[in-house]
Amino acid sequence: MIFTNAVVLSVIILAALCLAKVPVFFALMISGISAGLISGLGISETMQILIGGMGGNAETALSYILLGSLAYCMEETGAAAIMAKKIGSLVKGNKILLCAIIIVIAIAAETIIPIHIAFIPILIPPLLALTNKIKMNRKMLSVSFGFGLKAPYIAIPIGYGAIFHGLIIDSFARSGLTITDKDVTGTNWIVALIMFLGLCAGLIFFMKDREYETKSVEGKIVEVPEKLEKKHIIVLLSGVITVVVQIFTKSLPLGALVGLIFVVVTGVVKWSDMQKMLDGGINMMGFIAFVMLLAAGYAEVVKQCGAVDDLVQVATSSLGESKIISSYVMILLGLMITLGIGTSFGTVPIISAIYVPIAMSLGYSIPATILLVTIAAVCGDAGSPASDTTLGPTSGLSVDGQHEHIKDTCIPQICFFGVPLIIIGGFVTTII
Repeated sequence: MIFTNAVVLSVIILAALCLAKVPVFFALMISGISAGLISGLGISETMQILIGGMGGNAETALSYILLGSLAYCMEETGAAAIMAKKIGSLVKGNKILLCAIIIVIAIAAETIIPIHIAFIPILIPPLLALTNKIKMNRKMLSVSFGFGLKAPYIAIPIGYGAIFHGLIIDSFARSGLTITDKDVTGTNWIVALIMFLGLCAGLIFFMKDREYETKSVEGKIVEVPEKLEKKHIIVLLSGVITVVVQIFTKSLPLGALVGLIFVVVTGVVKWSDMQKMLDGGINMMGFIAFVMLLAAGYAEVVKQCGAVDDLVQVATSSLGESKIISSYVMILLGLMITLGIGTSFGTVPIISAIYVPIAMSLGYSIPATILLVTIAAVCGDAGSPASDTTLGPTSGLSVDGQHEHIKDTCIPQICFFGVPLIIIGGFVTTII
């Protein structure tokens, strides 16, 4: 029976714990141990496999910490805040233009200046007076952030995209299927295209005017510099240096390290403040880094406990020859996992250990297998209450108490990104 399989039971335990708001750190550890115990491994052996497998994502975790430190520098110098004034003068009441600018900035924050969501709490609050004046529904910005923060790393192997593509390649290799970055890039543009269609639909749907009260913004407001200073140019240049080094060396941690050295050598960060810079990076990205490590350990337990082979046999016999049913079943299972975990990065190693052997046994092509894993990992991330893709936008849009996390960020993103990815993407995996 498929529901007595150690892999399936551990995934159900993982999803249940996450949905019960147990921190994903503990949920991953408990479900990983559960997989080992259910399959007959002893507790000591299970822990050894779990801890030993964590090294599989060591490079990813290191990248997050170093990039977090770089983002902290950009946040502290006010490089993002100064952009708010520039945007306000450009928009002149055009809602679509404002969304387009936000999307471009978000794309840049995922690729050429990899600071992820760090710019949102600084950039958005000063713009709320403008959005209120033009009666802009903030859900338009929710879906704009959803596209701008996700589509780049899904389709482009630069910055955070290098991490995500590397996760897919490494996870597939551990599951017995060798692929290259060209395979991932040549396939995942389909996911980005589906998301673009969802973006267009979402912007049109939320175009109608919405009234907001004019309220004072509570909390700490970062003082916006009057003009672009030398330190701002240097810290932005450090992001470009990071990407250039990453491209030539194929190492994002090395690129981030060189970028950090640059901001220290140029004096933007004082020698005595380096620890503060590192602490800021750990506070910002440390949790995600540890989730990456545990996800790799979990995947190793799932692989070594022997339950994957049993699951492949059961799934193959149960699903028969119907790829379309198989695709939707696996994507929906990925949706359940990612909704709880809140990160497609953490989900990829987990579901790859399960999906790759099943897809190979059912005769899926390499592009179809890549697409299946990517969609299964991404569809829940776009809308998960625990995702940084939803938490980030809410942190900026809700500072005056007029934007709800679930209603105004999560639901719009899952409706216009998650649902199309499931419906359209599931069908596409059966024909490529």
